[in-house]
Amino acid sequence: MGEFVRLEVEDGIGTIRLDRPKMNALNVQVQEEIRAAAAEATVRDDVKAVIVYGGEKVFAAGADIKEMQTMSYTDMVDRSGPLQSSITAVARIPKPVIAAIIGYALGGGCELALACDFRVVADDAKLGQPEILLGIIPGAGGTQRLARLVGSAKAKEIIFGGRFVDAQESLAIGLADKVVPAAEVYSAAREWAAQYVGAASYAIRAAKEAVDRGLEVDLETGLEIERMLFAGLFATRDRETGMASFVEQGPGKAKFEGK
Repeated sequence: MGEFVRLEVEDGIGTIRLDRPKMNALNVQVQEEIRAAAAEATVRDDVKAVIVYGGEKVFAAGADIKEMQTMSYTDMVDRSGPLQSSITAVARIPKPVIAAIIGYALGGGCELALACDFRVVADDAKLGQPEILLGIIPGAGGTQRLARLVGSAKAKEIIFGGRFVDAQESLAIGLADKVVPAAEVYSAAREWAAQYVGAASYAIRAAKEAVDRGLEVDLETGLEIERMLFAGLFATRDRETGMASFVEQGPGKAKFEGK
């Protein structure tokens, strides 16, 4: 368990909880603790879905600018890879990952949210990539994941202007998947995550890998990725259970083991 980031597990749901007052700024220590929490969530069999949560006031207001201000070009050459890979570690968790966003998700905080599969957003939250206002660009996946999510033109408009995007616009453009009052964000995220607790874990893992890896390649290669993952699931007990249950009882009644 890190000083500012911890993994809390309850009822099959792991919560990666950011807790660095006042704004959950993502300094080097927080970045590495996010990586460690993502690794733990990946390997724990009792974690079937993951929520990334910054608490009741703010998701994450961005990188620690005071820390970055003193860094030279060569410092950032050395640090930019670990920075980016710490956020990618969340994207690579082979389980459903939901960002529960209250307050601000800006800069690195927005990039952390983008690394999740889904985003539950408070109705008064603000998201954005304001790095351009500092004379830089997003460096932890923002230019790539935002464009893939909302399209290149909208991503450029948000990044070039450095503006904050409110919850309703985020929902309209696909940056948010659900908008609820701030007091309901975490419970809504848990409700969403709970549906995966009794699911066929390796099938979900394969589906996530097929979609994510498929977006990185051409269609023919993506179809081959899908084919191999599809065939591989015929080695799982859950596939046997699911098909037997369907034949005997109809759809939606299988009790999966996650094996």
